Amino acid sequence: MSEEAPEIDRFLALVAAAQGRDNRLTPIQAGLLVAAELGIAHDSRAFARMLGIAHSLVLRELNGLAEREGVLQIVKRDLRTMRVHYTLPPWDEA
Repeated sequence: MSEEAPEIDRFLALVAAAQGRDNRLTPIQAGLLVAAELGIAHDSRAFARMLGIAHSLVLRELNGLAEREGVLQIVKRDLRTMRVHYTLPPWDEA
């Protein structure tokens, strides 16, 4: 059995848990958040490549997340490649 299998299972479990906490998240949106949290991907192209999905789908879902206040921050947009760099907002520890 591949060593990647447990990591994939863990990623998918975290995506499902994120959707369980917020039923407005699509699977791709939850995946974007989990990938950022785990440090797996912080830009749209890397995420699209990692999952083997179209970059345009990732961009659409990323933009939807960015419209929701406090969920995700767009750090940089590369107009030539259409790559969007993103991060999770800092947690308030108040």
